[in-house]
Amino acid sequence: MKRLIIGNWKMNLTIPGAAALGRALAAAVRPATDREIAVAPSFTALAAVAAALKGSEIVLTAQDLFWEPEGAYTGEISAVMLQEIGVRYVLVGHSERRQHLGETDLMVGRKALAAQRADLHPVICVGEQETARASGRAAAVVRAQLLRALEQLPATGASTLTVAYEPVWAIGTGRAASPSDAAEMHALIRDELDRTYGGAARSVRVLYGGSVSPGNVDELMATPGVDGVLVGGASLKAEAFTRIAAYRA
Repeated sequence: MKRLIIGNWKMNLTIPGAAALGRALAAAVRPATDREIAVAPSFTALAAVAAALKGSEIVLTAQDLFWEPEGAYTGEISAVMLQEIGVRYVLVGHSERRQHLGETDLMVGRKALAAQRADLHPVICVGEQETARASGRAAAVVRAQLLRALEQLPATGASTLTVAYEPVWAIGTGRAASPSDAAEMHALIRDELDRTYGGAARSVRVLYGGSVSPGNVDELMATPGVDGVLVGGASLKAEAFTRIAAYRA
């Protein structure tokens, strides 16, 4: 299984800046047979970044989508619209959308299903708030988020699925989860995937997200059960993300 490194640019960079970063990464990131590198620009910059990445092996990712293929859904983006730009992966249920935009586990599952129906690869994001971890409920929260989302997907859905564990308390704080905490939660997610998909679950990658940096990526990628990382702020700097993409585990 190839490892997967995704840079989530969030609501940053206008089109010229996003295209420049795409060109810089296309020139700096070296291809490797054991890993896949992807970036997720804002919707407005997807086409420009796709052009900037042309000829490289860096894969285009979207930050969200809507669950219907078309219709009267002002402001939304469909899976087909993403597919025609060249998107392969799409994030669904990122903690910032859950927190600020009220996304529910049901909505996350519907979005993941819409992505799969359009031959896109959904990255289902799950993770607990700091209060849940402090009270010993982290495992229960993550398990519930994952299973409610997976309920929407067909039994054959494992082949195009990725899960990202992103503890909310680690995102943007500079305080990544410890290797032992990450290993514990990744093992929990893997157990639930095995129960849901059986042997097919081996194709599902489980990523870690939350204050990933050049300074901790090697340790994170050496952690049992971590199949890749979802990178936030560090992915906005070409040098930092290039180092992350070249992790040594």
